Amino acid sequence: MNFLEKLRMQKKEPDKEKPPKFEGPIYWFETSDSVTRRFQFEPDGQLSMKVLDDSRQVFQRVAESFLNKFFPSGYPYSVNEGYLRYTQFRALQHLSSAALSVLSTQSLLFAAGLRPTPAQATAVSWILKDGMQHMGKLICSHLGARMDSEPKRWRILADVLYDMGTGLEVLSPLCPHLFLEVAGLGNFAKGMAVVAARATRLPIYSSFAKEGNLSDLFAKGEAISTLFNVVGLGVGIQLASTICSSMPGKLVAGSLLSGIHVYSVIEEMRAAPVNTLNPQRTAMIVADFLKTGKVSNPADLRYREDLLFPGRLVEEAGNVKIGGPFHKVMKPSQLKLWKEIFPEEKFVLNLGDTWTDMLLEHNATGEDVLKGWLIAAYAAELKKSSPESNVCVLQDAYEKVDKVFTPFFSEVQAKGWHTDRFLDGAGGRFAY
Repeated sequence: MNFLEKLRMQKKEPDKEKPPKFEGPIYWFETSDSVTRRFQFEPDGQLSMKVLDDSRQVFQRVAESFLNKFFPSGYPYSVNEGYLRYTQFRALQHLSSAALSVLSTQSLLFAAGLRPTPAQATAVSWILKDGMQHMGKLICSHLGARMDSEPKRWRILADVLYDMGTGLEVLSPLCPHLFLEVAGLGNFAKGMAVVAARATRLPIYSSFAKEGNLSDLFAKGEAISTLFNVVGLGVGIQLASTICSSMPGKLVAGSLLSGIHVYSVIEEMRAAPVNTLNPQRTAMIVADFLKTGKVSNPADLRYREDLLFPGRLVEEAGNVKIGGPFHKVMKPSQLKLWKEIFPEEKFVLNLGDTWTDMLLEHNATGEDVLKGWLIAAYAAELKKSSPESNVCVLQDAYEKVDKVFTPFFSEVQAKGWHTDRFLDGAGGRFAY
């Protein structure tokens, strides 16, 4: 048999190594938490899921359905620490706020000479937000930079303003001859509250966005707000029909709801681990580093923040004041001397007897502020025991910081702090 005959025989033999053709849908089963699900790819490429067996109790099914509708996907692993506590008090806040709005609207209508039913009060509550409310919004809108720096404080202030406006509306039946004045002033305060609450919503949600899921957090947060606003309206209608049908009852219930409202928003803000650098948080980071040699993360500092008076000086961090008027803080000769000694820095320091002023260049970042703050803290300690001049003290502090700043800054970033910017609340900056 020659070579050509052998080749023809090989061509006639079937291809034994060719795999069989697979036909039919691709599907698989997954079992977890007493639930068996069948997953299948449809002809159009879409993935479908069908529950085959679910032996869980009804309560567990309802709880999972609630989580899917009102909590972000992947919860609790997709959010930062404190989100559950924040959501619990957010729900309570919206419930009490909605109930209080029904009572305030009922009072306004009584003061105007009407005798509404609770249902009428609920419907009209969506209309009485105009007028002076727009003026309050315009006045509050120019404070946006301060809200970036201290979103927690302004969020609390927003709810206090809202309760003040609502309180004026509740009291309006006591002075019906001043109806327009009282109602207008109340809506003015509520207009400012609306702007402050909306402006601070994004920084708060951002603090929980662990996986870049800000839109999901925002959507689920609005779902929680809507649900408990509806519940609160129902509570308000019930109160307006019973306890709050008289003015004494309305005053008692209104005060209680207002207290619950403000307490809830304070607890919300305390639970939020805001990770942007502002004067208070920067001072706390530096103070902790000097005490322990370690950097605190946002969750460590959240319950230690002073939400009402965030501008207080922190002695352990050098009593630094930032963003003051340039002409009051620095003389031209002092600025020239500083730039000769530290030409590469984007900040200047002026040591005083009770505090240290820090001024920032217009393009200074969080990294520059951390370095300047650390120098100021070291200089304040050296000044207590050193007879040298302020310039020599700053030079010594600068050399000391230069040895520790690189590992310090790396740890600050590793802890989750945003160092690309510094939010100083519209403090003064300079260009040199």
